[in-house]
Amino acid sequence: MSQAGTTDAISPAVKGVVVTDKAVAHIRIAMEKEGISPAEGGLRLGVQGGGCSGLSYNIRFDTQARERDRVFSYGDVRVFVDPKSFIYLAGMTLDWQETLMYRGFVFQNPNSTKSCGCGTSFSA
Repeated sequence: MSQAGTTDAISPAVKGVVVTDKAVAHIRIAMEKEGISPAEGGLRLGVQGGGCSGLSYNIRFDTQARERDRVFSYGDVRVFVDPKSFIYLAGMTLDWQETLMYRGFVFQNPNSTKSCGCGTSFSA
């Protein structure tokens, strides 16, 4: 896993958000395809109400960080997390998985008490 720093001095190893090297590689490729500049933009991880377990992960690209975001850097890839979502995502690992049945991001969240079969919905 990559070492990361944040603008608010919380290390991913200490209740931050960890992104594996495989996930970083796929984020980098997708950002390039979407025309998102690594210098300013990044991947936004969030949580929203809904889904079969009560909360859903939200993942998308953003052209810049917002004022109160926590920003985690993995080389040239940045991950933005808003303060409300960070409550549910602190300590989470974002990984990339490729199997015969599934290809995509995998959320390993220690704050999740229950999740659905698809892996994109959880309750805390």
